[in-house]
Amino acid sequence: MSEITVFKAKKIITLDPNRPLATHVAVRSGKILAVGGAGCADGWGKSTLNTELENTVLLPGFVEGHAHMMAGSVWKYAYAGFHDRIDPGGVLWRGMTNIDQVIAGLTAHQEKLSDDEPLLGWGFDPIFLSSERLNKHHLDAISTTRPVVVVYSNFHLMCVNSVALELAQFSRHSSAVGVVKGSDGEPTGELREMAAMFPIMRRVGLDFRDLSQKPDAMQSFGQVACRAGVTTVTDLYSSMTDADVSEMQRITGHKNFPVRLVPALNGMETPPDKIAARAIDLKSQSTDMLRLGAVKLMTDGSIQGWTARTKWPHYFGGQPNGIWITAPEQIFDLTKRLHAAGVQMHIHVNGDEASELAIDAIQAAMAENANPGLRHVLQHCQMMGVDQFRRCAELGICVNIFSNHIYYFGDQHAALTLGPDRAERMNACQSALDAGVHFTVHSDAPVTPLAPLFTAWCAVMRQTGSGKTLGEAQKITPMQALHAITLGAAYTLHLDHEVGSIEVGKCADFAVLGDDPLTVEPSAIKDVPVLGTVSGGRVFLV
Repeated sequence: MSEITVFKAKKIITLDPNRPLATHVAVRSGKILAVGGAGCADGWGKSTLNTELENTVLLPGFVEGHAHMMAGSVWKYAYAGFHDRIDPGGVLWRGMTNIDQVIAGLTAHQEKLSDDEPLLGWGFDPIFLSSERLNKHHLDAISTTRPVVVVYSNFHLMCVNSVALELAQFSRHSSAVGVVKGSDGEPTGELREMAAMFPIMRRVGLDFRDLSQKPDAMQSFGQVACRAGVTTVTDLYSSMTDADVSEMQRITGHKNFPVRLVPALNGMETPPDKIAARAIDLKSQSTDMLRLGAVKLMTDGSIQGWTARTKWPHYFGGQPNGIWITAPEQIFDLTKRLHAAGVQMHIHVNGDEASELAIDAIQAAMAENANPGLRHVLQHCQMMGVDQFRRCAELGICVNIFSNHIYYFGDQHAALTLGPDRAERMNACQSALDAGVHFTVHSDAPVTPLAPLFTAWCAVMRQTGSGKTLGEAQKITPMQALHAITLGAAYTLHLDHEVGSIEVGKCADFAVLGDDPLTVEPSAIKDVPVLGTVSGGRVFLV
């Protein structure tokens, strides 16, 4: 018989309606044996009392339903973002609020490189700057001999210097979609979406797979998750070769790895039938700490990059209506085949034209083959209206809402991309609740920081970076937000029977906090200290 450990805490918020509060939780073999007071495990035999968490508040371990494993390793590149960010080691990086600061920061980073290395930066977004958009001439000022590549914060766009453009043979004669050209007909250096970006990435060695699948990337991702109180996390666009899977099994199987990893297979690179077969094979290779079998599809791009697909009246500034990353007819074909094979899909939809397409495709697939209970998930869902949420509820489709956008981009969406009317209903959690949709909220790290309490705060307060409230009617309560980052997210991953609440039989996964997010002022939820996690009964304090 395995040893029983009883953890004592100042308060335990279980999210189990049968026993919502407790002070002790008993753990055996990595699972919850009993919940209640000091004697909760007495009937199960001899136990050991662990008091190292007695001054903390325990919640179910947070579940992040949309993140990317490169959130840790991307920090090996130069940070060029507008907002302050904290790296996996806890170091604060100040945001850069004008192009001169960006150029200075990249120039300083260049001094660390050898002569034959490209200069790679990340996190930049021109939507925050009032001056002209970043272009090749700005980056040529840094170097005219090495490629300079700056990936934007949404990872859907980049800007490169003239050397990089020449490497990819992009010129005024290029017909590739997404190569932005100026009034003179020449490429400006801005590239939109993967068709334009990939030729650069391949030539400078910028490999998102490399940022995700190496052992140090996985370890760094685990560190980021632990600092945020996350015990189950997705990597929502993974190539997953056999070698990748073996390495993920090895790393996640180590006793010091603190998080359950749920990668989704990139569904865009091979024919649909092969994708389905691969997903089914991967599912059979799942372990306790590594859950496989879902597939990720992409429809449109980024709203702040003007590459998302929007319904009429489209973009507030009159920009062209975005880019289909995957052709609509291909989305219908992929959805039909994957659904028929019983494979869960996570479908990227930022604009409301894209979410309409995804709902239509899933409905058509279900008409041919019911296959209930797959819990397909629309990801981001930033512009979905009440009608679309109602259709999702009718079809059993889940939604994962990008609440962080309200803070990070809300002011810009109201002023520049969508206009004030549609910005008020962006990332509409209350509409999802009213429609009866199973929903969660997310960070899309590293697009925004992995920090579920901050994401919950965004859904509760709907406060923009300038302090304005954007969409009062879409605010939800602190308890609803906590449900979204625990049981809500667990449901979208088919893991609600194992994680998401503190109740008997589930995994002993807890977020260790310095205060109770339900008793602090709602405006202070984001400031509740995260002290670490408990994963399968193992304590990881930061």
